[in-house]
Amino acid sequence: MAEETKTNAAPAKAVTAVKKDDTKLTFTQKIGKWFREMKSELKKVIWPSKDQLIKNSLVSVGMILISSVVIWGFDEIAQLLVKALLTLAG
Repeated sequence: MAEETKTNAAPAKAVTAVKKDDTKLTFTQKIGKWFREMKSELKKVIWPSKDQLIKNSLVSVGMILISSVVIWGFDEIAQLLVKALLTLAG
């Protein structure tokens, strides 16, 4: 078998721990911090264009209408079956 050569890896960098802020925030400070963080996150969002928004909305409304018709159809069939069973039993 061939002999494997070991290479000494460079020592890992020392990781400096991030110190948590141990100070307690007041209620209003927490709210202010929350709004600042929310604003920061909303800047990262890629908003859809007007055309994309319209297309996606139309697809959603179309799927809702199709689902409604299918559920209505199943409901009508179930009603007919229940009425038929009640007629036979009665």
